[in-house]
Amino acid sequence: MSPPRWRLLGPGLVVAATGVGGADLVATLIAGSKFGYALLWCVVIGCILKIVLVEGAGRYSLATGHTIYVGWRSLGVWTSIYFGPYIVVWGFIYGASAMAGTGLALYALTGGWSVSGWGIVSGLIGLALVWSGRYGMFEKVLAVLVGIMFVTMVGAAILTTPNLGEVLAGLVPTIPEDGLVNVLSLAGGVGGTITLAAYGYWLREKGWTTPRFMQVMRIDNTMAYVVTGIFVVATLIVGAELLYSANIAVSTGDRGLLDLSLVLEDRYGQWAGKVFLIGFWAAAMSSLVGVWNGVSLMFADFMANLRNKSEDDPEAQAGGIWYRAYTLWLTFPPMIWLLMTDQPAWLILIYGVLGAFFMPFLAITLLWLLNTDRVPREWRNKWLSNSLLVLCTVIFGWLAYDQARTALTSFFG
Repeated sequence: MSPPRWRLLGPGLVVAATGVGGADLVATLIAGSKFGYALLWCVVIGCILKIVLVEGAGRYSLATGHTIYVGWRSLGVWTSIYFGPYIVVWGFIYGASAMAGTGLALYALTGGWSVSGWGIVSGLIGLALVWSGRYGMFEKVLAVLVGIMFVTMVGAAILTTPNLGEVLAGLVPTIPEDGLVNVLSLAGGVGGTITLAAYGYWLREKGWTTPRFMQVMRIDNTMAYVVTGIFVVATLIVGAELLYSANIAVSTGDRGLLDLSLVLEDRYGQWAGKVFLIGFWAAAMSSLVGVWNGVSLMFADFMANLRNKSEDDPEAQAGGIWYRAYTLWLTFPPMIWLLMTDQPAWLILIYGVLGAFFMPFLAITLLWLLNTDRVPREWRNKWLSNSLLVLCTVIFGWLAYDQARTALTSFFG
């Protein structure tokens, strides 16, 4: 039997594009504005770490024929106790923030209506695009959005005419004074949280379901994060050239991208600001549509397993009852949150604490799954995979501690 053919467009690009949202771009911009190119090497490390995590999730799914949640459940009930509340709370708050991000971009582009109004429209469009669960159409939509965001951000980087010598110097690992938090955050923030674990589900939707697809999966995953790495490097270049040299600060969160569009408009003309806003919208919309599909697949698998259904049961599939229930959960309750002026602090606390621990949770469970007889011997971890997953655990564990401490300190004063 001939080996399966690989194409540039695949689940890897979907998971990478879904994971790079407005907040990731702003964190990279701020790093560039504070330290110039000094943290460029962190982007490379971040891409390598995400390749390792996503490859591990994909390898488990292809080697065993099971979803990652089935693997987690085999480790004990504690995984469900953590994952159940997390996916419910995360979905509610992420739904609001994703719609706010797309709404902000469209409001800035059009100058009319309101951020929340455009956000609600974006949520409804995302719901319509994924409702049927048809992966082929979903993948094509993501491809268009990735193309837009890539061209606009790389174009903005080229426009700034970066200093190539300084860019290459940034690949030498150094930690600027007071820059440790930025180092770890940037290394950990290149594309994705819970969507990394969705990779195995997208492999299944693509029809890549057996070890025969292992090599294709690895190429797909690596190339996707190479594209993501170029995109994030371009973002850092824009921050370094436009903001660092001029000592300009931008806001945190999605609003920082709006600030950058104004800087581009002031420096290069109105057209540059508008084109960048289109890229900002594409980045926000790709994350929204990707989550509406991928995390809904994870929730469907979670609920079907709790009801002792197999992962092949219609309840666990795209377009099934639980898949559609979660897409509705992502869309409609968060609209109320989006329109609220007072947001309950306790819910933000739960979201912050549960969310902080997902990446170390993923790294630790992959170490456990891929070093035991839950996976055929030939597909278990080798020393390099184990070393990198341990590094992921240390980095994401430190970030989890820092985020949880910050959330608790904020809540309790």
